[in-house]
Amino acid sequence: MTPHVSVVLPAKDEAGNIVPLLCGIAAVLQDHPHEIIVVDDASTDRTRQELATLQTSLLQLRVICHDRSCGQSAAIRSGVLAARGELIATLDADGQNPPENLLALLAPFQQGVPLLGLVQGQRVGRRDRWTRRLASRLANRIRARLLRDGVQDSGCGLKAFPREVYLALPFFDHIHRFMPAMIAREGLKVITLPVTHAPRAFGRSKYGNLQRALVGIVDLLGVAWLIRRRRLPQAQEVPRAAQDMRGAA
Repeated sequence: MTPHVSVVLPAKDEAGNIVPLLCGIAAVLQDHPHEIIVVDDASTDRTRQELATLQTSLLQLRVICHDRSCGQSAAIRSGVLAARGELIATLDADGQNPPENLLALLAPFQQGVPLLGLVQGQRVGRRDRWTRRLASRLANRIRARLLRDGVQDSGCGLKAFPREVYLALPFFDHIHRFMPAMIAREGLKVITLPVTHAPRAFGRSKYGNLQRALVGIVDLLGVAWLIRRRRLPQAQEVPRAAQDMRGAA
C-alpha cells in the first residue's frame, strides 16, 4: 500500500535521541498509512548503527545516508524526493519536537482546507537556553517585518505540506527556515498551529547563535528578493465550447 503520509527527519549525530523518537512517531501514526524516512547527514556517532538495528522491527522505516554533511535543507530535500506519500510531515530528529503534534498538523489537509500549502508549527514553552530563545525571537521579528508572512516561528521543524508543493519551490540552502514565505509566494494558504517543545536529552545543537545570524542575513535578503520578483496571474482555462466557437470564427 502506498503510504498517505511520509514523515521526513533530517538527522546528524542523534544517537540516543533517534530510536525513542521514531518509536513515538510509529505509535502516534499507527492507525494511518505512513512511512518514516530518516536522512542521515553523515553522522559520526552511532546514529546509523541505531537506525540499522531499528529497521529490523520498524518495517515502515527507510534510511537514506548522505556521503558528506550538506545541512538540514539538503537532508529534507533528499527525504522528500524519496518519499512515496502525498503529504510530507517533517520534524527535527533531536527529540525536541514531540511526535504527538503530528496528527494536529495533518488534520487541516484531511479536512480539505482549500489551497492549503503548509501547516507550520509554532513552539509554545520552548525548552532551549535563554540565549537561543532570545536570538530566535529577534531573528523572527526581523524576518516577519521584512517578509510579512504572518509566522512567528518559521524555524520550528514541525511542518506538514503536500509533496508536490515542496517540489515546485526553488531549492536553496536553509529554505526550511523560509518555507512559509516561499509557499505563500505561490499563492497558497499557510496555517500556523501551536505545538509543544521538549528538552534535548542527548547531544547538542548543530548551530550557534552567531552562525545562524550570519547565514540568516544573506538568506533573508535573498528570500525577500524572490518574493518581490514573483508575479502571479489569475489563470483560468477556456471552456471547450468557447474554444470551438473561436476556431469557427
